[in-house]
Amino acid sequence: MPHRCSTSNKWSAGLAAVALTMGAVAPTHAGTAAGAATEWTQVLNNGELISLVGKSGEQIQNQITQINQLAEQIQNQLKIYENMLQNTAQLPSHVWGQVESDLNQLRSIVDQGQSISFSMGNADDVLQQRFKSYADLKSNLPNAESFSSTYQTWSDTNRDTIAGTLKAASLTADQLDSEEDTMFSLRSMSETADGQMKALQVGHEIAAQQVAQMQKLRGLVSQQITMMGTWLQTEQTDKDLAQARREKFFNAIAPSTSGGQKMGIEW
Repeated sequence: MPHRCSTSNKWSAGLAAVALTMGAVAPTHAGTAAGAATEWTQVLNNGELISLVGKSGEQIQNQITQINQLAEQIQNQLKIYENMLQNTAQLPSHVWGQVESDLNQLRSIVDQGQSISFSMGNADDVLQQRFKSYADLKSNLPNAESFSSTYQTWSDTNRDTIAGTLKAASLTADQLDSEEDTMFSLRSMSETADGQMKALQVGHEIAAQQVAQMQKLRGLVSQQITMMGTWLQTEQTDKDLAQARREKFFNAIAPSTSGGQKMGIEW
C-alpha cells in the first residue's frame, strides 16, 4: 500500500478526495481537488463540511454494498461453472470467456476495496494533522488505534489472504496485479480441464473472502463517518456559541451616565 500523503495542503487527498472520487461534490470544487492552493478548510465552513461528510459517506457505503453484491454474484456464478466442468471434459471457449470476464471483475473488486481503504485512511491522517480536536477524539476502535492504522491492517490482511489462496494453487499475487496479467494467466489455465478447475476454485474462494472483507470494510467506514460527523458538529456548535457570545457583548447597551456631577472648568 502506498505511503499516505501528509502535507497540510493535501486536504483534497483526504476527506474531499474521498467525496470527489465517489462523485459526491459538485464540479465547481474540482479545481481544489486537483491541487489548487486554497485549502478545503478555507473554502467550506463547518456546516458544509458536515454535509460533505454525509454525502461522501452515503456514496461510499452504497459503493461497498454494490461491490459486495457483485462479489456474491461472481461467487455463485463460479460455482455453477465448477459444476458444469465436473460433467464435461473442458468448458467451451464461449463459456470460458464468461469465466475470464467474471474473474477480471473480481480483480477489479479487490482493487476498489483497497482504494476505498486507502482514501478513508488518508482522510483520517489529514484530519489528525490539521485539527488537534479531531486527533484527540476517542473512538471505539481496539487498542486506541486510529482509523488510518485500522484501514492499513484491513488492507494488509486482505492482500495476505488473497496471496495465501493463490499460493495454495501455485499462483502468485502478481497475476492479479493488472487486467493484462490476469487475462494472460487465465488463457494459460484454460488450455486444460485441471487448469480451468483450479482457476474456478481460486476465484470462488477469493470471491467468498471479498464478501466477508467488504462487510468488515463497510462497518469500519460507517463508524468513521459517524465519528467525523460528530466531530464536525461539535466544532460547529463551539463556533456558534463563541459567535453568539461576541454578538451579545458588542450589542450590549452601554450603562447610563446621567445623574452624575457635571464637570466644569474652575479658575
